[in-house]
Amino acid sequence: MSSKVFRNLRRCMSYQQNAELREKHLFPCMTAHFAEPVLIERGEMQYLYDHTGKKYLDLFAGIVTVSVGHCHPRVNKVLKEQIDQLWHTTQIYWYPQIHEYAKKLADKFPDGLDQVYFVNSGSEANDLAMMLARLHTGKFNIVALQNAYHGASPYARQLTSHGSWKYNLHGIGGVHHVPHPCTYAGDHGDNCQAYLKNFNDVIDLNIGDNLAGFWAEPIQGVGGSNMYPKGYLKGVYEKVRSMGGICVADEVQTGFGRCGTHYWGYETHDVVPDMVVMAKGIGNGFPMAAVVTTKEIASNMSKALHFNTFGGNPMACRVGMEVLDVIDDEKLQENSHVVGTYFLERMRKLMDKYDFIGDVRGMGLMLGFEMSENRDPTKPLAAAQVNKIWNECKDQGVLFGKGGAYGQTFRVKPPMCVNKEDIDFAVDVFDHACSKIE
Repeated sequence: MSSKVFRNLRRCMSYQQNAELREKHLFPCMTAHFAEPVLIERGEMQYLYDHTGKKYLDLFAGIVTVSVGHCHPRVNKVLKEQIDQLWHTTQIYWYPQIHEYAKKLADKFPDGLDQVYFVNSGSEANDLAMMLARLHTGKFNIVALQNAYHGASPYARQLTSHGSWKYNLHGIGGVHHVPHPCTYAGDHGDNCQAYLKNFNDVIDLNIGDNLAGFWAEPIQGVGGSNMYPKGYLKGVYEKVRSMGGICVADEVQTGFGRCGTHYWGYETHDVVPDMVVMAKGIGNGFPMAAVVTTKEIASNMSKALHFNTFGGNPMACRVGMEVLDVIDDEKLQENSHVVGTYFLERMRKLMDKYDFIGDVRGMGLMLGFEMSENRDPTKPLAAAQVNKIWNECKDQGVLFGKGGAYGQTFRVKPPMCVNKEDIDFAVDVFDHACSKIE
């Protein structure tokens, strides 16, 4: 079958035919958003278009992945150029793209964080970082936060603290979770010292002197855009390092300017990690990820052979370099700050109108709107009501994500090219959807 015939066939497939093929051939775990899932045909910057041509404002960016815009023309251009030159060799041969990109990416970090290893996904990056932490320290135990998400691979899944992501499988073990220090729904509100005591208790009672490392997202993503009390990560980093462990920042969702005030989420906490994992926005939708660390830590990988077939391939490196340039040239970090702040301001005004909007939080374009009865964080708004708002927004042309332990938080992480006019439209649609809740 020719490519032209195939394209025409695809365009002629009805919504029902797509549904039937999905049911017949795709794993049932591949669930889709919304009561009536959208069938997307194309994307353009912050917008998506379905099979009927209907336009949607995309406020979830392919789960925080499309950083500079769907099918950004500059990114598309360099990828097309690279496709015609060289796709793949693996790292057994030298090619200039990987060297140039490694330097360009390392230049975004403080001195010392200058060793780069390229992989293909956030789960892979966290897998590698876990191995490195244990190799470097000679210790085994790792600490992460409750309500955290760090991947769904068998190894990284152990870092993740969501029961809905857990299978009844025996893992390698050694990962301990401390109470999540959420300023809205956590047990101690914004009491930093109380959360630090929780952390120290877990270390002292469960781990002792066998701590390899600590993992945290600067802002929890899947967990619902949860924020930590000021000083929490700084206090934890000091404790971990005093015990010989290393500190790992998971920037899979927060990195590359999305937090607005800073390029990396960890900078908002006034800390410098020993290792950083990144994915998603690094490639604007191209499958790529990386681990950045120090020479001392990276040297542990020389103790045995290690190989990643597709990591850092020429296409990925060209895409990654252009994404970095677009973020800088189009001032998307600044835009994230300005537009995100505007979004927070408008949504907080809606809180005066609806008492089930429990919390509006976040930084830049890493935002969360948590729904709870009478703003009581212990009483998430009923799933049926949250879903009613969610589906109504979709029907009106705005795509929100969802997260939180009970799916009670609307996750807002759009392409960073979104503008204030888009936000006005989104807030008006959200207001209309909320008005239908009794």
